[in-house]
Amino acid sequence: MARTKVVVDPITRIEGHLRIEVQAENGMIADAWASSTQFRGIEIIMNGRDPRDAWAFTQRICGVCTVVHAIASCRAVEDALDITIPPNATIIRNLVHGMQTVQDHVIHFYHLHALDWVDVVSALKADPDRAGQIARSLSPWPNNSGTYFKAVQEKLQKFVSSGQLGIFTNGYWGHPAYKLPPEVNLIAVAHYLEALDWQRDVIRLHTIFGGKNPHPNFLVGGMASAINLDDTGTINAERLSDIKALIDKALVFVEQVYWPDLLAIAGFYKDWASIGGGVPNYLAVGMFPAAGSDFRDIEHLYFPRGIILDNDLTKVVPYDEQKVREEVMHSWYEYQGAPAEGLHPYEGQTVPNYTGPKPPWTFIQDQEKYTWMKAPRYDGKPMEVGPLARMLVAYASGHEGVKALVGEALGKLQVGPAALFSTLGRTAARAIETVLVARKMEDWYDDLVGRIKNGDVATFNDQKWDPSTWPATARGYGYLDAARGALGHWVEIQNGQISRYQCVVPSTWNCSPRDAEGQKGPYEASLVDNHPLVKPDQPIEILRTIHSFDPCMACGVHVLDAEGDLVTTVKVQG
Repeated sequence: MARTKVVVDPITRIEGHLRIEVQAENGMIADAWASSTQFRGIEIIMNGRDPRDAWAFTQRICGVCTVVHAIASCRAVEDALDITIPPNATIIRNLVHGMQTVQDHVIHFYHLHALDWVDVVSALKADPDRAGQIARSLSPWPNNSGTYFKAVQEKLQKFVSSGQLGIFTNGYWGHPAYKLPPEVNLIAVAHYLEALDWQRDVIRLHTIFGGKNPHPNFLVGGMASAINLDDTGTINAERLSDIKALIDKALVFVEQVYWPDLLAIAGFYKDWASIGGGVPNYLAVGMFPAAGSDFRDIEHLYFPRGIILDNDLTKVVPYDEQKVREEVMHSWYEYQGAPAEGLHPYEGQTVPNYTGPKPPWTFIQDQEKYTWMKAPRYDGKPMEVGPLARMLVAYASGHEGVKALVGEALGKLQVGPAALFSTLGRTAARAIETVLVARKMEDWYDDLVGRIKNGDVATFNDQKWDPSTWPATARGYGYLDAARGALGHWVEIQNGQISRYQCVVPSTWNCSPRDAEGQKGPYEASLVDNHPLVKPDQPIEILRTIHSFDPCMACGVHVLDAEGDLVTTVKVQG
């Protein structure tokens, strides 16, 4: 039996540092290990700080997921101090969170994930007029013309002719796993380039409400977004008009470009509807509270919270945060006096204890401890989090918008509901969510404008801003579903200062190592679920499934050798 060890380090087109190792046998992956290779320790530096400032520090956990960490942190402190924010603040947070979700998902599809399915160089063989005909059959997007696609093709030809592919360098172009016709490849390349400009524009909503991007300002007790229609220094009529234009622009691109492209590309890869499912358990903590309610009011969340077990869409299990534990048996941490089954975040510890080899590494699979990721478990079970988990929970809960778009996708692809539990299903769920959030932003905007017209301009509750009004000890749990999945911040406050801070982030759930029972985390499990590997020296199939989770390991740190020497490579051993 032919057995091959494959190391992909680093996984590129993600946020942070990720190493994947697999063992392949006869063209299929038999075992897998996922390792996050950078330690950061944000939780440690939170101790002793003013809890009202926590959001500004935890927001720096990531250079991409900035908004969600800030909101989760504010909510944790608000939960601890029993603060309710004004309805306008809830709407503004939804709009800021919503636009980040839409932008993030579009960037992921085109710039991080699409090149796993799209053969860029093949686009040079396309007939631009035929590409225009195909594109017009999919949507009324104004640029769907042969003339436009010919101009894109000529631009791409200049890259190739110069020997410098620029942003498309180092792809596995010509790999036998690519299946798109040249014309569809050309359409995708064109929209890849358009999405670069689009995402830069729509995210200006953050600068209007939060002053800047990528780290907009937040506030425990509400939002630092004063509203006065007659003041040029606040959210006024002109700013509201700008916000409406950005929401409209986001929705048009999502409905006329992203969604049609997803369906068109997926149609050529229906075999991936039975590949890469992984663990059968899915967790969502809920997303987007209604104005006038609270994030703790689980009956009024746009995307509901709950758990799907064993791929059973007939039942949604209630979520109980007390059942969350983090294990470290195979992680580079140590728990002092902790049980093997792990710790709840309120008792969590972040004590680094690196026991691995010094670089260059051999194989992490030979190490008992092999990652900086802890292993979160819910009631002892590994859980996948993210768009697929949210859409499955919403679908099983009867969410009308989700059921309609899931039905549309399954119908066009001519696959059954079981296709959702796969690499392709994970990718499709992200697009479904993007369409729904982009549409919902219009409702939030209308609600905000209506409240302002009725004289409600409050965005901040200052009743408990004075620490002298706080209890001597308090603790709180702030949560939301970030673009990449369920996010939780747990805070303990003693005498006005943070005494413990713990975060369980989406990629901790998804990239978790094996636990004390030997259960693989979602990344690892997905790679051994009917998973092919045709060319071990060009492991594009690994990238397809890992990228479908949209990994976010840490703040972006890029390794650059200024002399142009080789830094890393894909390693194969027979």
